[in-house]
Amino acid sequence: MQTFDDWLVARLVAWHFYKPLNGVSTARAISVALTAFQQASKIVVTGTATPETVAALRNVPPAGNSVVPPVPEVTEPAWMREARRLMGLKEIPGPKSNPTIISWAQKLGGWIKGFYTNDDIPWCGLFIAHCIGAALPSENIPSNPLGALNWSTFGRRLSVPSRGAILTFRRTGGGHVGLYVGEDATAYHVLGGNQSNSVSITRVAKERLGAIRWPTTGEAPAGGPVLLTASGDLSKNEA
Repeated sequence: MQTFDDWLVARLVAWHFYKPLNGVSTARAISVALTAFQQASKIVVTGTATPETVAALRNVPPAGNSVVPPVPEVTEPAWMREARRLMGLKEIPGPKSNPTIISWAQKLGGWIKGFYTNDDIPWCGLFIAHCIGAALPSENIPSNPLGALNWSTFGRRLSVPSRGAILTFRRTGGGHVGLYVGEDATAYHVLGGNQSNSVSITRVAKERLGAIRWPTTGEAPAGGPVLLTASGDLSKNEA
């Protein structure tokens, strides 16, 4: 019997967005292919099989399957792939909280487990702690990862950003932290949590940059700065 993942792979292959490595499919590879398909189809990018994505995959691919490009080689570090997997996740307004966000604090344990019980508390630092911890369990994170600017001394310093670098930013009343996706002339494109109350990619003004950091136990930075086209307003909601 064909599983749902088998069906996803078959449709992504039909659209030329997926080629199993050595004939083997993985959840990460499927997520990367879904992300690329969503971007090309102008669907909200989540890296998951949302109803809108499934409906689009059911369509017949263009004649000859030649107008849809193949998925490029994945060059993002493991912690950034975990971040992309969570794109679209949102906090819950009001007294309830998103259990996924709360679970990150519970897994960190210690004082954070007892302190972080409501997703109305800023969670950009918590999000980065989760992504780093999931990918690099032996990496030392800040003693208070909830404080965004505490990530300014995390790992090691980079002089220029590379995809997946941890960027910290100053803002009135606090700070912000996220992952480097790329940049345009005036802003960094940042994948982070608590950006308009969700996990998303947004533009943050370069003048606000505090630090560029990289894990000490992670893979080496690759590719250097990524130049992107400016699209969308600058971020004004990170708390």
